[in-house]
Amino acid sequence: MKRVIFAISGASGYKLGAKAFNLLPHNIEKHLVISESAKVVAEKEEGVYLYDNSQIEAPISSGSFKADAMIIAPCSMNTLAKIAVGIADNLITRSASVMIKERRTLLIAPRELPLSPIHLENMLKLSNLGVIIAPPMLGYYSDSDSLEDMENFIIGKWFDAVGIENELYRRWE
Repeated sequence: MKRVIFAISGASGYKLGAKAFNLLPHNIEKHLVISESAKVVAEKEEGVYLYDNSQIEAPISSGSFKADAMIIAPCSMNTLAKIAVGIADNLITRSASVMIKERRTLLIAPRELPLSPIHLENMLKLSNLGVIIAPPMLGYYSDSDSLEDMENFIIGKWFDAVGIENELYRRWE
């Protein structure tokens, strides 16, 4: 894994998404996009490229930009719906569209609860296109003792799904 695009869409679940981004290994080139609705300020750290969601012309929106994976965590249902129907009106949705068209790894972590039939249909459509749908669900078999353990389990499972080596949680023996 060399290059990862990470997007945070929506404010609910921002802390988990930010933690996941910060836990990405240092040897990965990181590209971060934050949606307007997240209303957060991210500090630029070494090895991180920060984009505004309105920067539709950014390099990560091109098929010639060879990202190994894209993670959208959390992903608002608005963003998920746009991706499902091919609306690419901002940097997150355009980059996701490129990942799908180029048949590259895309993981979406929907953040809504409960899920409506429309949400489920959109997730099924994306899953059938090869998108990994990975809501932040707790794994009680992980024997987590704290909120941090539970968060690390979720993030570790996300990283596993896109091929990022990690030791964030206790694996099944």
